[in-house]
Amino acid sequence: MTQKDTTQTPTTHTATPRTETTSPANTAVLVTGGSGKTGRRTVARLRELGVETRAASRSGETPFDWADRTTWQAALDKVDAVYIVPLDTSPSPTPAFVEQAVASGVRRLVLLSARGVDVPGYFGPSYEGGGPHMESEAAVRASGVAWTILRPGWFAQNFSEGFFLDGVRSGELALPTGSGTAAFVDADDIAAVAVAALTEDGHNGEVYELSGPRALGIADVLDEIAKATGVRATYVPVPEPAFRAGLVAQGLPEEEAALWTDAMKPIRTSQEAPVTDGVHRALGRPPRDITDFVRTASEAGAWS
Repeated sequence: MTQKDTTQTPTTHTATPRTETTSPANTAVLVTGGSGKTGRRTVARLRELGVETRAASRSGETPFDWADRTTWQAALDKVDAVYIVPLDTSPSPTPAFVEQAVASGVRRLVLLSARGVDVPGYFGPSYEGGGPHMESEAAVRASGVAWTILRPGWFAQNFSEGFFLDGVRSGELALPTGSGTAAFVDADDIAAVAVAALTEDGHNGEVYELSGPRALGIADVLDEIAKATGVRATYVPVPEPAFRAGLVAQGLPEEEAALWTDAMKPIRTSQEAPVTDGVHRALGRPPRDITDFVRTASEAGAWS
């Protein structure tokens, strides 16, 4: 969903790749979460480039289940690089997966992390700046192979295929985000950076903080959608307790409802507002604007 304080230039890191060579037979790229927002876009871009790509998920073409380690080895066979979309559970299975990947001959790891994961309090008062994302980051940093970490903020696609979609379609989007803003990042940009890191030199040891080119409030994004499509939804600010209670009333477990409510804090406090340079550093171009996202999503029938 969301990600580090970005008022300063993101820190880069230097990793030490393994010196041993891997058999030329290791040529495939594995994409975990291959049917997800960034995963399926990454798979599509890799295949457009002619890269042998495995889209891995529990029900996908390459069976892969984070909770079932017996599925990992077949997915990793003859794989040279992996795009890791980790589980947001603790303890994280990513360290064990990374160890197995490296033992299988994988030479490059690209991890989808999140903006703000190393900032205590970023996702609510109980967040201490650790958890599964930081466990995953530590694992790839210590892997001994080339690695790149992506830290995107809130996805623009939450309005077209995610958590906000039902509200947009119903005409009323009620959220505990007040007048806060966020530089929503397009998942197409995340995928483009992932593909670059998976297939090109020059990204080893980089931590890319990814955002869109400008900060907008929820109402601003809804206005953009309305101008492009005629589909008009009203933004309704609601208090956190009412939002959490509403999620529970819809059938969400208390713990999950609390997590979603806390996840809104970076928007409410405008911690997601700073524009970062990760897309430009990785791709040499500006990030896609919200108008680009709206046009693409509208053409795909997101709000029809």
